[in-house]
Amino acid sequence: MKEVIVYTDGACSGNPGPGGWGAVLFYGAHRKEISGAEKQTTNNRMEIAAVIEALSLLKEPCNIKVHSDSAYVVNCFQKGWIYGWLRNGWQNSKKEPVENQDLWKRLWELMKVHTVEYVKVKGHSDNEWNNRCDELARQAIKQLA
Repeated sequence: MKEVIVYTDGACSGNPGPGGWGAVLFYGAHRKEISGAEKQTTNNRMEIAAVIEALSLLKEPCNIKVHSDSAYVVNCFQKGWIYGWLRNGWQNSKKEPVENQDLWKRLWELMKVHTVEYVKVKGHSDNEWNNRCDELARQAIKQLA
């Protein structure tokens, strides 16, 4: 399978408020940047959307390493929250409906196609590609106006 490196980030101007997401995908010497925005959303939704949009671009099963500064996204898979949600009918440990489950369900379906590893990166620091994703997300928000 092809090896793809992905960096993602989400941003929100207000939470909720206008939001954007950005992603940078690397395959060999190739790099692709994508972004998008929504008029009324949350930061968490944009973090998940960035991963969904990146994985949606891939035309065949791949080994993917997703780098994100979102503990929400990374912990879902590294700490196995997703398995509890699936086991409990999309309810969290408090027996409440999982927030953003429409996006989590879409991401889960995409993950069935690929082998995905999640890597937590420190946001707004010296990670060039995380910073670029943040820039893409913020530019996307500005384009809403």
